[in-house]
Order: sequence, then C-alpha cells, then structure tokens
Amino acid sequence: MKNKINSASQEGEACPSRCPDNSAFKQQRLPAWKPQLNIVTVLSSFFLAGAFCLTVGVCLILSANSVREIQIDYSDKCSDCSKFRENSSNWNKECHCSVNFTLKEDILGDVFMYYGLQNFYQNHRRYMISRSDAQLLGRNVNIQRSYCAPFATYRNGTPMAPCGAIANSMFNDTIDLFYNRNSSEIQVPLLKTGNSWWTDKNVKFRNPESYNLSSAFAGTARPPYWQKPVYLLDEEDERNTGYVNDDFIIWMRVSAFATFRNLYRHVRRIRHFTNGLPAGNYTFRISYNFPVSKFKGRKHVILSTVVWSGGSNPFLGIAYVVSGTAATLAGFVITAIHLKLRKKKTYFQRQ
Repeated sequence: MKNKINSASQEGEACPSRCPDNSAFKQQRLPAWKPQLNIVTVLSSFFLAGAFCLTVGVCLILSANSVREIQIDYSDKCSDCSKFRENSSNWNKECHCSVNFTLKEDILGDVFMYYGLQNFYQNHRRYMISRSDAQLLGRNVNIQRSYCAPFATYRNGTPMAPCGAIANSMFNDTIDLFYNRNSSEIQVPLLKTGNSWWTDKNVKFRNPESYNLSSAFAGTARPPYWQKPVYLLDEEDERNTGYVNDDFIIWMRVSAFATFRNLYRHVRRIRHFTNGLPAGNYTFRISYNFPVSKFKGRKHVILSTVVWSGGSNPFLGIAYVVSGTAATLAGFVITAIHLKLRKKKTYFQRQ
C-alpha cells in the first residue's frame, strides 16, 4: 500500500515537468485574426480573382501571338542522310543537305534559332538519371559507382567523359543559315555562346583544373555516339569547350515532354542583319549527324523572336483565361444560390 502511494506521488511530481511552459506562445494565447466571411467578401474574392486572371491571360495570349516564328521540318528533305547515318560504319563520314525557304516579311528584333525534336522521350526515368553530376563538376570520381551504366566505361576499362545516356545521345547536327541576296549567298552570323544560364556555367558545370584541357581529359574517351572528344566541342573558343560548352549544357537539361525544342543559336545583329532577318530567300545547310528514323522521330529548325512573356507558347495565357473564367462562373453561381435562398427566407418570414 505504501509503495502504491509513493509511485503515485512520483507520477504527480513528474507531470508538471512534461507540461509546456505557461507562456502565450506555448499555450496558444497569441493574438490572431479570424476572418469573418460573409457573402460580400466571398463574392468579391471570386470576381476580383476572375478579373485578374482574365486580364493577365488575355495579355499573355496577345503577347504570344505577336511572336514571329517560322518552323522548318527537314526530316524528309534530308532522308538520304538519315539512311546514310543508320549504317554505323559511316559514323566518321559527313553527310550534308540543304533546305530552302522564303521569308515573306522581315523578322525584326532579336532572332533565335532552335532545333526541335519530336517523339524523343527524355523523360524516361533510367535516361534522366544516367549522368554523373560530380563528373560534370570537374571532379575525379569513380563513375562505375554512378548511374551512367552502360555508358560508363568501355570494355578495356577506359572511362567515358562525359558518361551516361543523356550525354551519349547529344544532338550534334550542325546548322548554318545563308541569305540569298542578289544572286549571292551571305552567311548569317550566328552566336553560339550566351545561350545557357549563368548558374549552369558557374555552378553546375565545370572543367577539370589543368593547364591544358586535353591533358585534363587524358585517360578518358569520348562517348560511343560522339565524333570528337569533349575538349574539342568548340575548337575556336576555349571558354566554350569541355563540360561548359553551351550546346552540351542545354542538351543536359532534359525535357519533360516527347516533343521539345532547345536553343541552338541567335542571330548576331551586324551588317545586313542589324534590324533582324530581312525578307527574302534563305537556305539551311545542315551537316546531318543525328538520325531519328529508328524511333520514328522528326527534326525541325525554328527561327523565332521573343517578347516580354517569352516565346510563342500560349499555354500560360490559356491557363489564366480558364482559371479566370472558372472563378467568374463560380461567383455567378454563388450569387444565384444566395439570391434564391434569400427569397425563400423572406417568404418564410412573411408567413
């Protein structure tokens, strides 16, 4: 009996130590604002949200429609090169094709060139993780412990640089643009740098530290589908080669959809192209290296301008319009229900 009394007294003494402090914060006595919803505030919220979304959506759609864009599909026009590339023995041979088109009106302002792929699924899980971020930071790592397999090492043990399925499948067509003016061809000057994000160049991708980039990649080999090693991606600009090459960085940013486009070049506004691309006849000269027929894909070249809201993609504007319309309709439905219930209430009060 005495033991039970002692244990009960001990539990009573231990209880206060487990209780929260007697403060306004721990006892939830802080001052708070509790909104008092009524029909006026609810309807105002719906109608204001609807008006805001509709206004923003219309502005975005008008802005997207003001973008000048031309898209050229060269899959069929370069079908001979496509068949040529299907033979793996021709990997080190070149194949060129040309595509002519006409601009009926001037494309003024900054003009950007994109390459587009259709039916190329970069969103496959095994494909998306097939890379080594530590290797892309220029670190000396054991890529056999990464997710790069089977594109990690060759049979003789030589590591691939860069490793992984994403890097191995990098888009490597070379596209040049020519302007046909007065029976003469003028090559349109295209800039191949400045297309990636600052964080990519300075944070996510770095070359190994060495006095010579070729020596930094000594003991490694190019991926199987590449025609030259990574340190020769840009032989003209040392700041744009290796892992910090703009084309490589943009390709490594995988797409969520099977049809996508990536920024390739932008027109340098000098001489005949100070104001953009003048109307006239043009020619794309393509060095065909990226076959797409095996997975029933298509390839495009896109010339486009940009506006304050981005490129010619009306999806965001349509989403705003749909949301604004839904909010406005919900406001009208709530108003109708409120008026109907108020009439019933008034009727019963009179009875």
